[in-house]
Amino acid sequence: MYIEAVNGKVNSGCWGPVRSISGTKTIGEPLLAAAGPQVFERVSERSGWGKRDIKYGWQKGFNLISDSSFHRFSFPSHTHLTSTTPPDCSALPQYRRQGWGAEEFPLLSCEQVRSAEMLLGRKKMKVLGVMMMVNFFILILLEVSRNSGQSRNGASKVLIPNKPFWKKQVISEAYWNREQQKLDYAHNPILAVTENSSNAVVTGWLNGTNQSNSCEPDMSVTTQVKDYNSLPGRFKDFLLYMRCRTYPMVVDQPHICRNKPYLLLAIKSLAPHFDRRQAIRESWGKAGRLANHTVATIFLLGNATAVDHFPDLSRMLKYEAAMHRDILQWDYRDSFFNLTVKEVLFLDWLHRRCPGASFIFKGDDDVFVNTHRILDFLKGLSPTKAKDLFVGDVITNASPHRDKKLKYFIPASLFVGHYPAYAGGGGFLYSGDLALRLHRVSHQVALYPIDDVYTGMCLKKLGLVPEKHKGFRTFDIEEKYRNNPCAYKSLILVHSRTPQDMIKIWNWLNDPGLSCQ
Repeated sequence: MYIEAVNGKVNSGCWGPVRSISGTKTIGEPLLAAAGPQVFERVSERSGWGKRDIKYGWQKGFNLISDSSFHRFSFPSHTHLTSTTPPDCSALPQYRRQGWGAEEFPLLSCEQVRSAEMLLGRKKMKVLGVMMMVNFFILILLEVSRNSGQSRNGASKVLIPNKPFWKKQVISEAYWNREQQKLDYAHNPILAVTENSSNAVVTGWLNGTNQSNSCEPDMSVTTQVKDYNSLPGRFKDFLLYMRCRTYPMVVDQPHICRNKPYLLLAIKSLAPHFDRRQAIRESWGKAGRLANHTVATIFLLGNATAVDHFPDLSRMLKYEAAMHRDILQWDYRDSFFNLTVKEVLFLDWLHRRCPGASFIFKGDDDVFVNTHRILDFLKGLSPTKAKDLFVGDVITNASPHRDKKLKYFIPASLFVGHYPAYAGGGGFLYSGDLALRLHRVSHQVALYPIDDVYTGMCLKKLGLVPEKHKGFRTFDIEEKYRNNPCAYKSLILVHSRTPQDMIKIWNWLNDPGLSCQ
């Protein structure tokens, strides 16, 4: 049993075990030590102890107070003090009724006692925690010492895993997949082969990895693609120049981003499409201030060549570029399979000329875009969401078409596998920050003849997935809604629309009298 003491003047207290001497219940050292010198002094006055003895005993922790001194302070015979468990707090008033009051021996409350017990428990836990930490650091020191000894004993030896920790590379039979394997190998910091690697073993299929930027025709494809001779002409041209990523710039607009645009509209166009470009300038692509934000517009063009039976439009295009100052043109053949080239050239231009653009809409010149809706959408984005933004009409679980009659036919000799998630090429919206990351990672992805899929491949390389947005309608809306102005109010993009449609819909949406329920 323990005795509980209560005294508002005593700073602290705890349960102290007591012992029995000659049948008399006496206070043990821990209890008196807990009660404090003030209590001890008052007890000594009733028991005949001298202050000198008290102070001496207090300073020595009561180790020098004899049992004969203890038995002089006795408790009533009815109290049983030999147990080691604390009494029920409800029994404490008995001691006051038996004459044990605050004057003889101040009693501590149950709450103070419990607090003292908890404090003792926490101290034990702290000591245990310190001991565990010490053991942990000793273990680390021993391990470091052991490894250091091993290094000194065999400094020239390298530990080799006893089993492979990645899958063995299986060389693909499809040409694009094989080229991508080369790029993956070249950009892998573990597997990359350097000129100083005397022990490096370069297999035959890696030959030519460093020629990825060559713009000379790669005649080796005629033997590396097994059915090259039977492929349509557009595939032959693509394969011959697949490694070329740089073309001379014919028309540039270095001023376009002097005032950092909040929204940059980058429109893929062909040289003969004068009417489409003009309709965009007069409607949704009008540059300047819109909803208190800076909007800039550029048109991305290659060369319309005589090979594709285009008339010579170079002087007309030069005049248009001088008048509107929104044309970017490169000297390459502007064909369907070269849209991927247009993509990488634009990303390179953005990196050099317009790295400060906050957001970019990239689309075709036959779509209608609700620019107001884009700005409303961007306004509600969190900073985290805005940084990795890439939204559009996303296509998932797609595979290449093998039917030669289809526009998107891809032979098995070129590519095998499934496509990553990608946004339909009618248009998509993404952040300027992500565009710069796409520029960097694009050098690690082999050019693919379908630009939408290629962008999806680059996103996958970054560990990102494009997000589907229901406001992008690259496959149009139901015919019954096409002449309803309110059907376009909540949409971001609709494909396809004529130049006349673009101006008509834009005027609808900007009519102050338009009311949509």
